[in-house]
Amino acid sequence: MKISARNVFEGKIIDIKKGATTSHVVIDVKGLHITASITNEAVDELALKVGQTASAVIKASEVLVAIP
Repeated sequence: MKISARNVFEGKIIDIKKGATTSHVVIDVKGLHITASITNEAVDELALKVGQTASAVIKASEVLVAIP
């Protein structure tokens, strides 16, 4: 697979929570948990399962910083 995004983090799927139309897929990347919101259809088409290796691909135009 080739992709233009530069922020690709490989990890393992640790949780999948399906809602009415959208699923939350949690990927553990070296102890950091990244959650992706994707369609239930995408979860089914990709045959995503807990324990499977997957990549979190992040493409964003901005990053916000917050302090307490």
